[in-house]
Amino acid sequence: MMHPTSLLFGSIAALVPAMISAAPAPLMLASDAITATDLSSLDLSQYSVSEKLDGIRAYWNGQQLQSRSGYAISTPPWFTRGWPSTPMDGELWMGRGRFAEVSGISRRYVADDPLWRQVQYRVFDLPAHPATFDQRQRALQQLLAQIDQPWVSIIEQRLLGSQRQLEAYLAQVSAEGGEGLMLQRRNALYRIGRSSDVLKYRQYQDAEAVVTGYLAGSGKYEGMVGALRVENDTGQKFSLGSGLSDAQRRDPPPLGSRVTYRYNGLTASKLPRFARFLRIRPD
Repeated sequence: MMHPTSLLFGSIAALVPAMISAAPAPLMLASDAITATDLSSLDLSQYSVSEKLDGIRAYWNGQQLQSRSGYAISTPPWFTRGWPSTPMDGELWMGRGRFAEVSGISRRYVADDPLWRQVQYRVFDLPAHPATFDQRQRALQQLLAQIDQPWVSIIEQRLLGSQRQLEAYLAQVSAEGGEGLMLQRRNALYRIGRSSDVLKYRQYQDAEAVVTGYLAGSGKYEGMVGALRVENDTGQKFSLGSGLSDAQRRDPPPLGSRVTYRYNGLTASKLPRFARFLRIRPD
């Protein structure tokens, strides 16, 4: 049997058209995940808190949906019919633990109508609105009331007065299979790019890395990939073996693709501790 890494090179040419860069969508991005220690310096009364959904970030530019990287997302005509010319920032979501499904649906060149009937568009912001987050939320509620479609809804925002309440909410969401929480500064304007006004809070941290090579598997993984060799955005090189499914070991992420990994803090040498493969970046 040919090794999966050998088969991989033959498939890269077929992927090249899809890898051509598009202009990134003009979105505000969250800063790195905060820890419980970081919370001591925050005035939580200044933040709205929502669940971090395990879905696909989707930007409505007033005419069509785009991925975070700017690629057009093909939807059935009915899905976006009647949507406003006002840009919206949200997430395509099918429920907790169903990231792979919604990722696959959103990447199809031709929309599969029955599958899209399971997808929701959970909206959390209005990028072009010039006011604060709190004011944008009120405007968003009015806008979604006008759209009046059951698959389009606002993401619930909570006001929590203490770190204990925040940690209890995180524990609840995590126990129910959620990814974590998002903290949004209530008086912040929408600014394109990475922003400290939007924070992730989870029981673990995550980051992205580029696949640079493969390590051969052994034992039950003989003939498959044992681990991915990756390089993260700070130039650190390490291996990701934990978290790969058998299918991914047989057909691993292509060289040059970006993957998301999770970890729990850093080692003494500043490498991710207990790094574990999470998913391939869909775009």
